[in-house]
Amino acid sequence: MSLTETSKFISLILRHKPETIGINLDEHGWANVDELIAGIAKTQEINMDILEEIVDTDEKQRYSFNEDKTLIRANQGHSIPVDVELDEVEPPVKLWHGTGEKYVSSIDEQGLIPKSRLYVHLSKDQETAAKVGKRHGKSVLYIVKANEMYKDGYKFYLSKNGVWLTKKVPVKYLIKQ
Repeated sequence: MSLTETSKFISLILRHKPETIGINLDEHGWANVDELIAGIAKTQEINMDILEEIVDTDEKQRYSFNEDKTLIRANQGHSIPVDVELDEVEPPVKLWHGTGEKYVSSIDEQGLIPKSRLYVHLSKDQETAAKVGKRHGKSVLYIVKANEMYKDGYKFYLSKNGVWLTKKVPVKYLIKQ
């Protein structure tokens, strides 16, 4: 398997289904590295060098090791309830959300909701949001009036890999581009 395919499998395990390889995550989303490698090795080639290469070269910086590299976790994007220990941060005036055209009517009606994830994912710039949107077909961009939301009491978090997270974005804080 390619590194990309292995990375996608690791993402599935650490964000959604650790039981796929028979491991558990702790309450903060950490998995034991030796258990992760042993579980993946049952179906594909992996070792610590390959895992370190995936973590170091992932352009979205999806994963983090603890200090001594005995634990690993996904930085965000979980559908299982974990607390990745995010600090609340005051957001910039605006953030961006990219989505596919097929979701526009739902967003225009309900705002942004996390669906199967724990948080709504927002981007700091238009270019990143456009890339995200293209993964869902014809891209549609929204500006999120983030600082206005924050002043109204909504909480924002910044993941280690630069993704802004919040629980929901009501329609009144969205501007469709």
